[in-house]
Amino acid sequence: METPRTSGSQGHVEPASPRPSQAVPTHLKKPWVWILVVVLIIGGMYFLRPRNSDPRAAGASSKGGGGKGGREGMITPVVAAQTTQGDIGVYFTGLGAVTPIYTVAVKSRVDGQLMQVHFKEGDLVHRGDPLVEIDPRPFEVQLTQAEGQLMKDQAALDNARLDQARYQALLAHNAVPEQQLATQKALVEQFQGAVKIDQGQINSAKLNITYCHLAAPITGRIGLRLVDPGNIVHANDATGLLVITQIQPISVIFTIAEDQLPMVLAKMRSRRPLTVDAYDRTMATKIASGTLSTVDNEIDQSTGTVRMRATFDNRTNALFPNQFVNARLLVEVKHGVTLVPTAAVQRNSQTTYVYLVKPDSSVTVRPISIGTTEAGVSEVTSGLQAGDVVVMTGVEKLQEGSKVKPQMTGEKTARGS
Repeated sequence: METPRTSGSQGHVEPASPRPSQAVPTHLKKPWVWILVVVLIIGGMYFLRPRNSDPRAAGASSKGGGGKGGREGMITPVVAAQTTQGDIGVYFTGLGAVTPIYTVAVKSRVDGQLMQVHFKEGDLVHRGDPLVEIDPRPFEVQLTQAEGQLMKDQAALDNARLDQARYQALLAHNAVPEQQLATQKALVEQFQGAVKIDQGQINSAKLNITYCHLAAPITGRIGLRLVDPGNIVHANDATGLLVITQIQPISVIFTIAEDQLPMVLAKMRSRRPLTVDAYDRTMATKIASGTLSTVDNEIDQSTGTVRMRATFDNRTNALFPNQFVNARLLVEVKHGVTLVPTAAVQRNSQTTYVYLVKPDSSVTVRPISIGTTEAGVSEVTSGLQAGDVVVMTGVEKLQEGSKVKPQMTGEKTARGS
């Protein structure tokens, strides 16, 4: 290290000259370098500062702004319902048609002119009521002739019997040959046969006269008239005179799947009547209620179904012959089960679930198992208890833990049997 030089006696000291290695770098003397460094520092501080450092932003976030925290703070209005405990029916549904138990086409059994008609089209007639009159005079003439022939043959028979008794007495005295008596006996039997034939002719004529007065064979409704008074009708006419269809009672023939047949047969063996409800084509209106009468004796292999007949009293004439109906057969009533509105049941590819409203007004996804479903109500076999509150509408806005404001429907989900 160099020592400072002194000049003379005054003691003035000259500073030492710096070494080349201690000289200031040239690039540090440029001002734009320092400006760039300051800009980089300020930019780094800006991008690295906390996003919620602004109090207003923090307040907005706490009040339910975007993001997960905001969604959890929202209260979603929903329509909810309470599960209940009640009864639900197990139904088998099938397509059916109203079929009269009896349908009679009234035809003439004799040939003759149609004289009178005692009914109007569409009338409800009872068994034995007069319907039509056919001219009976030709058969009355036949009756008179048969009665006259009977009188003639009866007189001949009486005379032959007297001769037989006379020959019997003479034969005891050997006054007549035995062959004559035998011939007389044969003559008596011939007249007896003639008398029977005559009696048959009389009965036939009387029967034809009876056939001229047609009465209703069953109680039912008359259809359209097929012939008019004055026409000549014949016993071999294909169309007949009129058709009577029994309306009360009436039946419905419907089908169910063959897999459902064993359960129905088991219920029928218990001797308890099974109820059948007839609904209209749209399944919106119940027309009438009846009971299951019988099951067909074979399964239709082409469709895999079996036919059944249900009987309805049809006092209101609500069922009409050949009317299309939907038949619903009640095979069982489940008592004391947990019921939930079907609208509350949600499904995906993995499970069946509901949104259960907890006491703190938040919802949780609850997997459930469904049994019987009937008329907008479903049986819950597991996952819920009576009294639980589930969401019916508004589920598209919900997720696990969402806060809700439930509005109860007030509908009762329990159904009586």
